[in-house]
Amino acid sequence: MGIDLGTANTLVYVSGKGIVLQEPSVVAIDQNEKIPLAVGNEAKQMLGRTPGNVSVVRPLRDGVIADFDHAELMLKQFIRRVHEGKTLVSPRIIIGIPSGITDVERRAVMEAASQAGAREVFLIDEPMAAAIGAGLPVTEPTGNMIIDIGGGTTEVAILSLQGSVISESVRVAGDELTECIMQYMKKVHNIAIGERTAEEIKIQIGSAYPTDKDSEIVMEVRGLHLLSGLPRNVTIKAAEIRESMSEPLSVIIEAVKRTLGRTPPEIGSDIVDRGIMLAGGGALLRGLDTLISHETGIVTHIAADPLSCVVLGTGRVLENFKELERVFSGRFRNV
Repeated sequence: MGIDLGTANTLVYVSGKGIVLQEPSVVAIDQNEKIPLAVGNEAKQMLGRTPGNVSVVRPLRDGVIADFDHAELMLKQFIRRVHEGKTLVSPRIIIGIPSGITDVERRAVMEAASQAGAREVFLIDEPMAAAIGAGLPVTEPTGNMIIDIGGGTTEVAILSLQGSVISESVRVAGDELTECIMQYMKKVHNIAIGERTAEEIKIQIGSAYPTDKDSEIVMEVRGLHLLSGLPRNVTIKAAEIRESMSEPLSVIIEAVKRTLGRTPPEIGSDIVDRGIMLAGGGALLRGLDTLISHETGIVTHIAADPLSCVVLGTGRVLENFKELERVFSGRFRNV
């Protein structure tokens, strides 16, 4: 079983079946009984709409486990769902993790997976998994550059011969962009909106690079007016949303430039020839590939299925275990 345990979404790949689960990394808990009421999509629907005795938790923040108990509980539920509630033979699990996390954070992921019923746990750095999932030739002696923008972290890595030559992980990604939209609506329009609404704005009219049609792209947003406390509608434009996200986007661009600046010349020439690959949910932000190309002067491609790259990569490693054994970043553990 391969798992992309992401800040925003968890995806599960089962050997021989492909991707069998793709759900938000959210769990709803009954505080009185201390039992899970819902996980995934069902729990996400409850965000911001629960009574006092129910709390909706996102157990992962910035790509790592922030709430161990709830992360373990969520993993158990997902594993059970994948196996349709049957008592299962403890599976071998490969989990994608951010490359910049600490040993303590790595141990937390392994511990959560083993408590959730794994027989063996292997860790693979997300950029490596994403590159394999995007179809980059990571086993060959050529330089490959991948930028994986998830919910909590942006991973920038140069890969060659099943290993990472240079990698950088910044804890600025999709969640930060969403937060910036919420703050902008508060400051400029005096409107308070929730995380789900901000996410919707980002998906519908968010962009990273200006286009000729910007003035035509508008969206009506409903939120609570801060002064009157009453619901109010405002119309917002694509250009102002792009402006609101400019700070986190510049942090991502700087990380890309820093990584390119440290690249050995031979590998640098490979990257100029082959281009940069964009993966992760953040790759779906309109114009991001154009912005990176403009800032670096290197052609930037978006993976065929950016959201699934990491979990597809873990799946390919599962199915070619012997050939790709060297890609694991973590010690595996027999449970």
